[in-house]
Amino acid sequence: MTAVSVVAVCGSLREASYTRTALTYALDAAETAGATTTLLDLRTADVPMYDPDADDQGVSEHLATVADADAVILGSPVYHGTFTGALKNFHDHCGWDEYEDTVVGLVATAGGGSYASTLDHMRATARGVHGHVVPEQVGIRNASSKFSPDPTELDDRAITDPDIEDRLRDLGQAVVRDARRFATDPCQNPTSDENATAADDD
Repeated sequence: MTAVSVVAVCGSLREASYTRTALTYALDAAETAGATTTLLDLRTADVPMYDPDADDQGVSEHLATVADADAVILGSPVYHGTFTGALKNFHDHCGWDEYEDTVVGLVATAGGGSYASTLDHMRATARGVHGHVVPEQVGIRNASSKFSPDPTELDDRAITDPDIEDRLRDLGQAVVRDARRFATDPCQNPTSDENATAADDD
């Protein structure tokens, strides 16, 4: 079995982030599938605004974490129909060096009912740096009603909708599966996201 590493990047700056909790469940499934995992929480990562004229902005360790990963799961709350400025700023620091030959999964958490455009924008951004986006994306509507405090569960929260938990775990397994496929044959795309739609089945 090919060993793979998975990094989740949380684009929420909220202390009690639903996005972070969702990513934690996806990473747990990735670990169960045999991967080593890391959560890169942009709330605590201290990432400065991207400056194209700066030689070193102190984010080399974070960029190396992404570059060394076989798969990356990007997560963001929905802000004005797209992903957060925090995630966009971190992604501006990244390029082909970080994402070439990397499998990418997507998670969007919405306070209301719409997350489609956020997933669309995240997918386009990942593909712009040659990431291979899997179709098992996860959008969560009305996120505040989908999680409840529970110190016995991951990130001290239980997911109240079993379907959402199943989809998050499917995503964690999917990025591991496709990262292994890509490692075996890097000249062949592990999945095709050309026909992926922005909306999940409810």
